[in-house]
Amino acid sequence: MTQTPTQAAPVITPADKSMDDIVALCKRRGFVFPASEIYGGINGFWDYGPLGIELKNNLRDRWWRDMVTCPPDGPDGRPLDIVGLDSAIIQNPKVWEASGHLAGFADPMRKCQKCGHFVREDQLWEILATNSKWFDDLLQQFTPHTGEIDTLRLMEWAKRKGKKYAPNLALVRNPEVTMSWFAQRINGQPDAPPDVQELVRYLATEQLHATGLQEPCPLCGGELGDAQPFKLMFESYAGLTQTEDSKVYLRPETAQGIFTNYKNVLDTMRVKMPFGIAQVGKSFRNEVTPRNYIFRSREFEQMEMEWFCHPDEAKQWYEFWVQQRHDWWVSVGVNPANLIRREHDCDELAHYSTACADIEYQYPFTAPGYGELEGIAHRGDYDLSKHQEHARLKLEYFDQQRKEAGEPEDKFRYMPHVIEPAAGLTRGMLVLLCEAYTPDDSRPSKVFMKFDPSMAPIKAAIFPLVNKDGMPEKAEELYRQLRKRWAVQMDVKQNIGKRYARMDEAGTPYCFTIDSDSLADDTVTVRDRDTAGQQRINISQVEQYLADRIDGV
Repeated sequence: MTQTPTQAAPVITPADKSMDDIVALCKRRGFVFPASEIYGGINGFWDYGPLGIELKNNLRDRWWRDMVTCPPDGPDGRPLDIVGLDSAIIQNPKVWEASGHLAGFADPMRKCQKCGHFVREDQLWEILATNSKWFDDLLQQFTPHTGEIDTLRLMEWAKRKGKKYAPNLALVRNPEVTMSWFAQRINGQPDAPPDVQELVRYLATEQLHATGLQEPCPLCGGELGDAQPFKLMFESYAGLTQTEDSKVYLRPETAQGIFTNYKNVLDTMRVKMPFGIAQVGKSFRNEVTPRNYIFRSREFEQMEMEWFCHPDEAKQWYEFWVQQRHDWWVSVGVNPANLIRREHDCDELAHYSTACADIEYQYPFTAPGYGELEGIAHRGDYDLSKHQEHARLKLEYFDQQRKEAGEPEDKFRYMPHVIEPAAGLTRGMLVLLCEAYTPDDSRPSKVFMKFDPSMAPIKAAIFPLVNKDGMPEKAEELYRQLRKRWAVQMDVKQNIGKRYARMDEAGTPYCFTIDSDSLADDTVTVRDRDTAGQQRINISQVEQYLADRIDGV
């Protein structure tokens, strides 16, 4: 007998979701924990719990299957040739010298002169707007777009909230002097009211003639010093001594391990141009301000593929991979309405790149804006050329087919160009968590995780209605059968409603309940996570029921 499902939860946008609530659920249900939490944690590092590692592995395995084991067909309909690789995290330091990381992989950082906090120069105003306790509250005290500045209101804020949240802001330390500079600006240019950034700079400046306009620390409001380069690579040592000669680095990206193995793959795998080399692995960047949960952390995993092709075909392949990667994220359950393609402006491109597009997602902490999920870069021949130069090893490709076709030498002997789709695995996991989080006040749990069934950490749960009368034994038979193919759980504790609630928060798409009728007619009740609707099916149909909805997705 089929029961009428309850009304599906209304569709909500990322802007309607609370990042604090998502983080709390991830901790409560075992998706993500702060690393070494019992010792107070360590900023920028995270541990992935029982459900988190299943979700992450599901995403990783799906990427590997769709990129390496069963790659898509190319623009001409022919199968693509992509092989896998797992390179070492620590490489010869000359790798990073050749790639340019040792010389240029540094961010411009500014240090607060009062509290010592560091902030990246190019992210200052973004951090102020999204991750500063005092900035947004200060903005509520004036309306710069109309030129209406309530001086008394600002002074009152400085005496009260300012002292608590931004004690080192010039407006708080010396409001009379600071406001006098600001009054001179207003009176001197009455027809040109300041925008938000100029206004905040004035409120952060106490000694205008001596220092010029200052910019405030997002943490305490103090003046920021000049920008200085900050190295992003973690350093270590290999061997018995700790000297410059034994210094090594944790890789900041997985790509260079692919480039240094390019010739090995050519020599051993009989691949022909065009072809790809893919890798999944951990990378490390010494981010000064890791933030937004697992979006930007110091230890993270990447899913990267380097697509090697003839220079004349690079533009076509670039467009192909941008579209392919967008469609792939949709295939694992991301709503296309929450994704955009953003081409990098000329001033954003790396010096060696001719084009780069980001697939961006509307995270709750960026909404209504977007943040990067995956980047697809046209890297040209920069990497192979640099390694050829530094390693003094020929890496040019000889294309026998083009030579036999009578093409000139510069067409059959060439340095391949590279298209690089590079996605963060842990960032992708965050997208799946944000996308799945679905508030629903009609449920006991008040929320459920609407994962695509193929991504769900637990594929099904088996419940005996009560823990007696032969129901647990019948449930265990089904559990043992299903666990041979999928990650499933059997739960006998508490009432059925609370068990459904737990599975809703875990994102389990299907629950099968064994009751007294099951003992008589071999039927079970299957509950759908998304609709909460229930129906009866024969126990012999359960395995195929799951296969159609999970493996067939």
